[in-house]
Amino acid sequence: MTDFYPSDQYGFARLLSDAERAALLRLRSVLDEHVRPVLNDHWERGEFPESIIEPLVGLDMMRPAEVLAAGEKVRGLFGGFRNFELARVDASVVTFYNAQSGLFRTTVNLGGSQEQVAALDPRIASYEYKGVFALTEPEHGSDIAGGLETAATFEPGADGGHWVINGAKRWIGGAAQADVLAVFARDATDANVKCFLVPTDAPGVKLSKIERKTSLRIMQNADIDFIDVKVPASARLANINSFADVAACLRNMRSDVAWIAAGAAAGAYEAALKYVSERHQFGKPLASFQLIQEKLATMLTNVTASLAMVVSLTQAQEEGIYKDENSAMAKMFTARMLRETAALAREVCGGNGIVLDYAVARFHADAEAIYSYEGTDEINALILGRAITGIGAFR
Repeated sequence: MTDFYPSDQYGFARLLSDAERAALLRLRSVLDEHVRPVLNDHWERGEFPESIIEPLVGLDMMRPAEVLAAGEKVRGLFGGFRNFELARVDASVVTFYNAQSGLFRTTVNLGGSQEQVAALDPRIASYEYKGVFALTEPEHGSDIAGGLETAATFEPGADGGHWVINGAKRWIGGAAQADVLAVFARDATDANVKCFLVPTDAPGVKLSKIERKTSLRIMQNADIDFIDVKVPASARLANINSFADVAACLRNMRSDVAWIAAGAAAGAYEAALKYVSERHQFGKPLASFQLIQEKLATMLTNVTASLAMVVSLTQAQEEGIYKDENSAMAKMFTARMLRETAALAREVCGGNGIVLDYAVARFHADAEAIYSYEGTDEINALILGRAITGIGAFR
């Protein structure tokens, strides 16, 4: 179904229902009208275009009207293609959207009690309750499982008691627009990792924008300090009681990021194809040269292989098959393919490949962030290696 996506050579979009495709076309229309025109200027300034939030939120893409009206459930496959559609426009925009629809919603739905999920999920889906995922710390990224230092201490009281949180988080995307932070902290009593919903305006919470980024410049990442921050006992997500529970969340999140990587690769390829089709050198289109066509073939193959992997992964998860190694493999592979595809896209555009006007430059720079977040290439390889050998080689 290459008529739906120019980069969908094998037609994976045919797996979508008519209602799902209609919802994605509605999303595409808003992206073309409200998002694409403002990307380059905001990327150059390192600012998030606040004007795009209302149009995106108004689409209600976590509960698309077309799908519900057709009596269908909102499938994981639709969620994957929603990320793909967003990512082929811009990596920062999909990262912003996925912070709510993927990271935060997954944390609440997997980590909350039935009562917490029932109360919060409709508000999360409507963006009435905006949140972000806060795990990574200034000194701990890949080693966060054992190295997490943010601490939570429970203090009993007649009102049910409260938790006091102290520590710091880093690289928290979208924190400035959030109402609440899903903060992972180590219980001072039992040393297990737990999760707390901490309001961004709570006394003792300090957010600072990370400056001087060369990747995901539109996305606002924050350093966050917590100094004697008090939250009620009810703010703790009931079903996150160890890092194994956190890992269950990450398993789902890596699947989302694999879709993002596939979509960003598609965006880079499509931008490069447009450029070489329109640009003339030596009296003919760049697209007519053999070496250019070889690079286009490699890019399209990368996107096709990435789509094949994420579609298969999501189909397995829809059947209840969730494996850490499957998500790790998908994230590792698609991020590698994105990195290569973005580099080739930049290459075929020559010097113009580093100019924002042709879109390729954004994908080229942003690929580096996607390659690193939600598990570096090395960490995901070790997760897969552990499943292959039965031996953990993390240290």
